Amino acid sequence: MLDSLVGLRRRGRKALAVLLDPDDFAADSLRHLLRLARQHPVDFFLVGGSLVLTEHQAALIALLKAEAPQVPVILFPSHALHVDPAADGILLLSLISGRNPDFLIGQHVVAAPRLRQSGLQLLPTGYMLVDSGRPTTASYISGTTPLPHDKPSIAAATAMAGEQLGLRLMYLDGGSGAQHPVSAAMIRAVREAVDVPLIVGGGLNTGEKIHAALGAGADLVVVGNHIEHNPNFLAEAVAATRTADSNGFVEFNGYAR
Repeated sequence: MLDSLVGLRRRGRKALAVLLDPDDFAADSLRHLLRLARQHPVDFFLVGGSLVLTEHQAALIALLKAEAPQVPVILFPSHALHVDPAADGILLLSLISGRNPDFLIGQHVVAAPRLRQSGLQLLPTGYMLVDSGRPTTASYISGTTPLPHDKPSIAAATAMAGEQLGLRLMYLDGGSGAQHPVSAAMIRAVREAVDVPLIVGGGLNTGEKIHAALGAGADLVVVGNHIEHNPNFLAEAVAATRTADSNGFVEFNGYAR
């Protein structure tokens, strides 16, 4: 995934990931989504949630690998136990927006031996929670305060520090069920501060919001909650993603932003 994202970034091509929560796993609804994904291809599947039951995660990954083997499956863990070698890779998240040592390094120490044995591609990622207008599960579980939504300079400096520490991806996230997406100003500030690929998620529930994030500098956008409740949104999400060019210029439904 890392080489793919770096390559896509160099070519100016944007990417879309669908985040699937094993806690909401239902085989029939997932098969329906995968049928739609064959018509409207996505770049990655992310698998993760805040309270993942291991057997649900394993069943979800198995179905993805059986029905859509061409799409990489990347773990989006919230705990050291959420390691599954059946996936292709794992976002090795360091919650650099917070000050909880357990999510900066503690969980990583517990997971390290299993990760080495797993064969998963490790994707060291600076994870930054951003205030999205309401408390989210991620901020509650991690016990951290999100970055203020109107302080792009703080986000930029945080991302810069993460890159200097050797992290290979940056992830700005409003959290599951975000009331507002990460602002274009914050995305732009982080994009200007770092050279590594930038992932943005949370609250991207319209094509307009997706192309605004891409136009501001996101390389990969992540949609989750809204896809689960409205699978047909996938077509709009893919269309919005495919309209971005190397300058971050996006046209969607005839409008240039």
